[in-house]
Amino acid sequence: MTKTAAARATGSAEWAEALLQSFGQAGYVRAEPAILQPADPFLDLSGEDIRKSLYLTTDSSGEELCLRPDLTIPVARDYLASAIAGEPAGFCYLGPVFRQRGGKPSEFLQAGIESFGRQDRAAADAEMLALGLEATSAFGLGEVDIRTGDVALFSALIDALGLYPVWRRRLMKDFNRQASLAQDIERLTLATSSANEYEGVLAALAGSDRKAALALVTDLMSIAGATTLGGRAVSEIADRFLEQSTLKSGALPRDALQKIKRFLAISGAPQDALTQLRALAADAQLAIDAAIDQFESRIGFMAARGIDLTKTRFSTSFGRGVDYYTGFEFELHRAGNGDDPLVAGGRYDGLMSQLGASAPIPAVGFSIWIEAMTQSGPANIGSAS
Repeated sequence: MTKTAAARATGSAEWAEALLQSFGQAGYVRAEPAILQPADPFLDLSGEDIRKSLYLTTDSSGEELCLRPDLTIPVARDYLASAIAGEPAGFCYLGPVFRQRGGKPSEFLQAGIESFGRQDRAAADAEMLALGLEATSAFGLGEVDIRTGDVALFSALIDALGLYPVWRRRLMKDFNRQASLAQDIERLTLATSSANEYEGVLAALAGSDRKAALALVTDLMSIAGATTLGGRAVSEIADRFLEQSTLKSGALPRDALQKIKRFLAISGAPQDALTQLRALAADAQLAIDAAIDQFESRIGFMAARGIDLTKTRFSTSFGRGVDYYTGFEFELHRAGNGDDPLVAGGRYDGLMSQLGASAPIPAVGFSIWIEAMTQSGPANIGSAS
């Protein structure tokens, strides 16, 4: 490391520490989770695709471990293991995370905030965005691009359309991953009629739900004396068969397609998007008012926090590519720069149950990419309240 790089790294840590002190003044307790973490939560929640970026090892019992690739899941796990699990609590953090990133340093600093247990979701969402903006100001950045979205709106739309469960899972997965959403929407409008070597299985699954599909595939695999096929687990095979069976039963209705396309075309300032969403719900007779009301409430709290809504971009198609987000999502970028975000986060109400919580626990937070922030020097780091 050169002297310049070393000085920059030292300065970055000092600026981040000062920022965390301000988060502490705002009521967020410093969290310091272990660097070595069980790998399963990351693989289960982010998919096997993340495996290639993890630093993996095993302990003496054979459990797969990894160097933490981010801090959200470790902070959440520690909270769930604590005596205050289920109660409102806020944490801030700063520490190294480890990912293979194709030419970039594999160890880098991450800071951020996680807020658990708050029932006032709209207010908590707005607070996260406001604190994220204060972080960019603290590091000397002036104008930033504010990009926001809300996966709960898309989820409400898909529910209101009454689609097959397989289609719903596929579209939600594609929305979260982004890359194949447009292509998949078009593909689902075409009935699949080509021959398939598993025609008998597909016919048996016609009209079945996921539970029935899993039971059938489990029985078939048991008869064959196998637990995996081509590296895929029974649940993955069942999902694939069920999807193919549903696709063969007919195409995604054109009316549903048009409503989805109209929804995904909505973007602009939050208030303008709100108007468009209300119009869509009324014109298409979609029961998505509860999700829109939550969106409108969040806009009000954002304005109350002093966030300039005219400089905030909302898009119904915006997503962060993370499966466990369930609502509000946002990214802050250098003005005019489409590269990696400076700050990114959102709402992930389902994560706690997936990590073992006995009852749902609301959760929202964000991460700060220190290396991206410190390309510019800090201004005054004051209170983050």
